[in-house]
Amino acid sequence: MEPIRVYLRIISWLKPYWRRLVLAVVLMVLVAVFSGFSIGMMLPFLNVIFRGGSLPGPDSGAGAAAPGTPVDSMQETVRRHILSFYMTGSPVDSLVRICLTVLVLYLLKAAFTYLLTVTMVWLEQRVLRDIRNALYAHLHRLSLAYFHANRTGQIISRITNDVGLLRSTISTGFLGFLRDLMLTLAYAGIVIWISWRLALVAFAVMLPIAYFVGRLNRRLRKYSTRAQQKAADFTSVLQETVSGIRVVKAFGMEEFEKKKFRRHTEGFFNAVMKQQRAAALAPPVTEFLGALGALAVLWYGGMQVLEGDLLSPDWFLIFLGAMLSIMHPAKSLVRANTVIQEGVAAGKRIFFILDTEPNIADAADAVEVDGIHDHLEFVDVSFTYDGDDYVLRDVNLRVDKGQIVALVGPSGAGKSTLVDLIPRFYDPAEGSVRLDGVDLRRIRLDSLRALMGIVTQETILFNDTVGNNIAYGLEDVAPERIIEAAKTANAHDFIEALPDGYDTVIGDRGARLSGGERQRIAIARALLKDPEIFIFDEATSALDSESERLVQEAIQRLMTTRTTFVIAHRLSTVRNADLIVVIDDGRIVETGRHESLLAKGGLYRKLYDIQFKDYSQSAREG
Repeated sequence: MEPIRVYLRIISWLKPYWRRLVLAVVLMVLVAVFSGFSIGMMLPFLNVIFRGGSLPGPDSGAGAAAPGTPVDSMQETVRRHILSFYMTGSPVDSLVRICLTVLVLYLLKAAFTYLLTVTMVWLEQRVLRDIRNALYAHLHRLSLAYFHANRTGQIISRITNDVGLLRSTISTGFLGFLRDLMLTLAYAGIVIWISWRLALVAFAVMLPIAYFVGRLNRRLRKYSTRAQQKAADFTSVLQETVSGIRVVKAFGMEEFEKKKFRRHTEGFFNAVMKQQRAAALAPPVTEFLGALGALAVLWYGGMQVLEGDLLSPDWFLIFLGAMLSIMHPAKSLVRANTVIQEGVAAGKRIFFILDTEPNIADAADAVEVDGIHDHLEFVDVSFTYDGDDYVLRDVNLRVDKGQIVALVGPSGAGKSTLVDLIPRFYDPAEGSVRLDGVDLRRIRLDSLRALMGIVTQETILFNDTVGNNIAYGLEDVAPERIIEAAKTANAHDFIEALPDGYDTVIGDRGARLSGGERQRIAIARALLKDPEIFIFDEATSALDSESERLVQEAIQRLMTTRTTFVIAHRLSTVRNADLIVVIDDGRIVETGRHESLLAKGGLYRKLYDIQFKDYSQSAREG
């Protein structure tokens, strides 16, 4: 994406707030006008100081390049009107009148500057809020494949670091640019109006500055992109370490993680230093070139004043005042380029996410469903994550409504992948999954997933109360229903024992609870949703034997009226399933009930014997 297109796209987020933007522009004009008036007040002040307040004669000279030209006549007319207004009365009266005018001008300028600053901050923060919200909303649209392919820390860095960099691009790089541009134009207008010849000498120095800035642009963009990537890297390391701190401590890897983090922060430091060295080069070089221009103006203009050919002394001093006033907004314009380049680099990364289309989305003709009426079917389903290695191959399976299906097989056989196709976390590479004969790709996602209750081995809870975690995704749930779900999941007793019962905040990812307690809350959450299709992926793996028995009994009662998929490592938990599907290397190799599969003597019998042998050995050793 071209830098100019990225920049314009960033600025386009201001469109909804065009009224505030117009207000900001009006305030910029007012600040620029009153800044110009402040410079103009030098004329009567100098006349009071050097001439005692006397009104100059008509032949005193306006300082035009060629006496008698229209510009010269206009300058003289303006000069005489200003002086005739302020030079009435004694020199002291004139000085008082000038000081009061300057006071009013600066008061108005300060008021408009305050209003402009507040308006700019409002616009800047509104746009940043909108971009963050858009990013966050779009992340929810993306499929699981995106999150598996990108590190969590890098995704977080987009919403935090990269959006933060856009702040300067909007405030300094656009709104500030407009403000400084108007100030520069106001002062430049005064300069050109007083003497276009001197102005040409002064502005000639802008050419090498423009060339220098152009050369700097590409370097800044490259270094900014690199620095932002390094920031994302150490954010990822930080996120991963905090999330996995138990593993880090268990393996004594604190020093290893600290060294890794230091490597990333050192890389970030080096990248930022390269970026800042390039950015820091612009202001001093600009100032030096500006000083050369000022010296050229002083020498050339001073010679003309001494010879009486170009300007009167008072006009020359006003010219110099306007030229010096240009320097600050002009330097700000150069600095704006630096933040624009940083923002463009950040914008590319942000828009890359916003432009990423979700792999899983509703079809144009998607329909709603209100439940499973007959069956769910896998038809010639094959699946691959990377386009090469197939995780599932030629899967054909029919599951009738209300049937309990157990999926068993070695680790990595494809069991979890198979059930992930049911809520459309992924779509098959080949074949189709159908609900009552309708391809899942033709069913609205929200309608399909409303039928599902899913409990996985990795329990995800939120830093909220126990009650809110159980009622997650539901509104206005009666406390009695939450308690009933908790009792069914064998969670009520330990919840009641917590400091605040169901109002206890359980910490990040439920860190204040044991693994078994977290799992039972997750089961209660699924039960409260009262789904038509249950998916249990190693749902009881974190429970002790007694808790597992109680939860299994509760689940068994609920499964009698629901279509259920159970993935379980312990074969003893699936022996009562209506259908056991044995998967190996992505293929269905056996189907049947527990007794018939044992009698076949195939893979299921082998897995059962191995597990039974392990249990018997553990019992003897215990």
